Amino acid sequence: MRWVAVLAVVVGLLVGPIAAAAAAQAPRCPGQAAPPGPPAAEEAAGPVVAPVPVPAEPVGGVAACGDLVAGSGAVPAEVQVASFVLADLDTGDVLAVRAPHARHRPASTIKVLTALVALRDLDPDLVVEGTAADLRIDGSRAGIGPGGRYTVRQLLAGMLLNSGNDTAAALARALGGDAATVAEMTATARGLGALDTRPATPSGLDGPGGASSAYDLALLFRVALRDPLFAATIATASVPFPGYGEVPGFVLSNSSRFLTRYPGALGGKTGFTDAARHTFVGAAERGGRRLVVALVRGEQSPVPMTTQAAALLDLGFALPADVEPLGVLVDRAPAPPPVTDALPAPTPDGPAPDGPAPVGPLLVGGTAAVLLLLAAAAVVRRRR
Repeated sequence: MRWVAVLAVVVGLLVGPIAAAAAAQAPRCPGQAAPPGPPAAEEAAGPVVAPVPVPAEPVGGVAACGDLVAGSGAVPAEVQVASFVLADLDTGDVLAVRAPHARHRPASTIKVLTALVALRDLDPDLVVEGTAADLRIDGSRAGIGPGGRYTVRQLLAGMLLNSGNDTAAALARALGGDAATVAEMTATARGLGALDTRPATPSGLDGPGGASSAYDLALLFRVALRDPLFAATIATASVPFPGYGEVPGFVLSNSSRFLTRYPGALGGKTGFTDAARHTFVGAAERGGRRLVVALVRGEQSPVPMTTQAAALLDLGFALPADVEPLGVLVDRAPAPPPVTDALPAPTPDGPAPDGPAPVGPLLVGGTAAVLLLLAAAAVVRRRR
């Protein structure tokens, strides 16, 4: 029957573009566009936030969804984290990865980004006063309190050495409050090309929409180490810290075992929440070569996070200096694709599209057209 052949052609013309559009918008790495569940209590209590958009092309050219090692090596068996990135600190060359752009909760490793904003926007000698609220903050605390007076450099030490959420809160106050600080952190991350990152809080405590990736954390730590104050602070074993009120001053010690246990360690930042699990980012130097490693969503047992980080660093230092890299840690956000004459002109209903057409309207329109054709065919048959 002629109408059947015609209908088959029409359906093919409609379904083909729909399938192609759907494939173009499918996640590059299924299950990696948003942090895994279950949600943190703070996330469940807040608004539902859509995942950070996945770039059309992976930043840094690292498109792996699983394990890759430069030179076709193997990932050490003791590395059991969900995601990691190992890269050259100086060149940015990526040497080994596991799901590098998978989104995870960063926990306190996001304090590296908080430090970047504070170092850029605040005078290190600016004095910030502690508050009673600092005593009640959730999670780890460096030990500031009401009436205490702390320079920005001291607050940075409390945040980076002891992972103080209280010192992160004090820095955020100096930056204009939590909301303003998170906005600056977000803008800074995007400007640097850390497009998997959306901080929820200055401290790394979980919150709606919070996410980052091993790639982004390695990128941010690499940028932060270029700042002399950050580099000196993260490498400090201990520092005198002021007290407040009747609380005397004390010695603030670096809580990262990586600094004292890995030869050539330049410093590192740990993180943990129940939802994020354990996270780590750090760097080390050996034989004139410097490497950075970031690990997310791991456990301390059976293999401690610092041991997993050490295994990856040992792998990297053993690679030939001229090994072909897997990609690169970028220094800035990728430039947007150039606009061409092929794009449709703006319409009264809105601007011209700058990406793939949404599948939903195409699917609805195509389905409607097919249904109309089927109905028409049925009428023709009845009339016969």
